[in-house]
Amino acid sequence: MSATSTVESIGTEETAAVEASADLSDKQHRILAYLREHAAEQTYFKSRLIAEELGLSAKEVGANMSAVVDAAVDIDVEKWGYSSGTTWMVTQ
Repeated sequence: MSATSTVESIGTEETAAVEASADLSDKQHRILAYLREHAAEQTYFKSRLIAEELGLSAKEVGANMSAVVDAAVDIDVEKWGYSSGTTWMVTQ
């Protein structure tokens, strides 16, 4: 891949990320931003812990995650398990 096509590819990915997240609510944006910020240092996230950090309820986090999963193009978000609340696996 040439340098030009690499730059074009990066630009396309950034554009896709912006377009995918344009339809998100404020809560969904906050959840996505939190996951992006912490994905490099952590892989598994519990809904209740995300909620505590963002001042939301675990139920609010869970209700908004499907939109976040669909909008997240720069990270992968998967429902991983359910024990003492829902756990999400986030990878870059």
